[in-house]
Amino acid sequence: MPETKPTGSQILAMTKKRRRRALLQKLVLALLLVGGAGAFFWQRAVRGQSTGPHYVTAEAKRVPLRETVMATGKFKGLDSVDVGAQISGRVARVLVDFNDQVKAGQTLAEIDPAQLLSRVEQSRAQVSATDSSVRLAKATLAQAKAALARAKDMAEKGLISSKDLEAAQADAERAEASVGSSQSQAILSRASLKDAETSLSWTTIKAPIDGVVLARLVEPGQTVAASLQSPVLFTVARDLTQLTLYVDIDEADIGKLREGQEASFTVGAWPARKFASKVVSVHNLPTAGQTVVTYQAVLSVDNKELLLRPGMTATASIVTSDRPDVLTVPDAALRYSPPAAPRNKPSSSPLLPMTPPRGRRPSGAGAGAAKGDASAANAGRSGLWLLENGVPKRVLVQTGASDGQNTEIISGPVNPGTVVITDQEQTKAP
Repeated sequence: MPETKPTGSQILAMTKKRRRRALLQKLVLALLLVGGAGAFFWQRAVRGQSTGPHYVTAEAKRVPLRETVMATGKFKGLDSVDVGAQISGRVARVLVDFNDQVKAGQTLAEIDPAQLLSRVEQSRAQVSATDSSVRLAKATLAQAKAALARAKDMAEKGLISSKDLEAAQADAERAEASVGSSQSQAILSRASLKDAETSLSWTTIKAPIDGVVLARLVEPGQTVAASLQSPVLFTVARDLTQLTLYVDIDEADIGKLREGQEASFTVGAWPARKFASKVVSVHNLPTAGQTVVTYQAVLSVDNKELLLRPGMTATASIVTSDRPDVLTVPDAALRYSPPAAPRNKPSSSPLLPMTPPRGRRPSGAGAGAAKGDASAANAGRSGLWLLENGVPKRVLVQTGASDGQNTEIISGPVNPGTVVITDQEQTKAP
């Protein structure tokens, strides 16, 4: 059958129908967009409104409390001695090496003694010459005394003049003075010989104590100069099974230290092991740095296993107070303070944040806390917030020792099981 074409009126009707359908679709789409945007902003505004704070709490407990002071320092050998050279010269021999066990008086090294041997021989020759001078002077004195005796006898008989007697007397006195001068020269020459022999003995470097050689700072053939300062050739420690640990204590903690307090320390070479120690002494001489002042404390170290070595760095923990049963609260509870409430009223728009006016002090709980903190500081007490029936309540307490996590409560309205606030979280509406 032949296809029939629509008439003009039919085409006009179909066009109007399509336009009405498209307009209806656009209207529905616009309503959906407006409704979605409204729902989005409404949910955002509702979720932004707080339903109230959620408090993080803890309970006051009676627990053991150990207060410690931390410090770092280095190990030193017990009775370490630096062995040096008292004379200058070339090192002829070195007889020990690192870690060698030595006895007191054992030869460690020798300096070439050739020059000093010549000095000793020269001094001995001078001693021999002065001894001969003494003998000659004594013989001359004996002859002068005999001549004086004959002159006196002859003078009594009138055989010589008084002038000859006076000459004999002067000769005897000169001979006696010559003996005294010769004897003085002999003493001086013997002193020179002793000095030369002492210097010669210094060419042999000996160990002053029994111990172990920690350092050898010289090699054979090396020339040492001892003109201004004695050069160090060896370092000898008495016993490496016993070391000393020197630690620097901050001036804020030095008042807590006492001799005999227990301590422990760790070293980088053995990080998983803790070594026991004890405070031996606390020095009174301060060590002033650029920003802090420290005092040196000495700790004893038992090193029978020889795991520790001089010069190692250690971190020590010194127990200054150890109490088995103490009422404590977490340190976070003493640091907690509720946030300041804004002075002005909340904004009517849920999309605008509430901010206190710039440059003005917030009132309410925050202001009360700040004022209370000032009063507590004046009274030597600390502020603590308790949670009673869901409501925070601020009280004043007297605090004591702290181990870095918990603090002792000496006095105040706090008992074991008392709920204290450590933090708070702002909850949101669903």
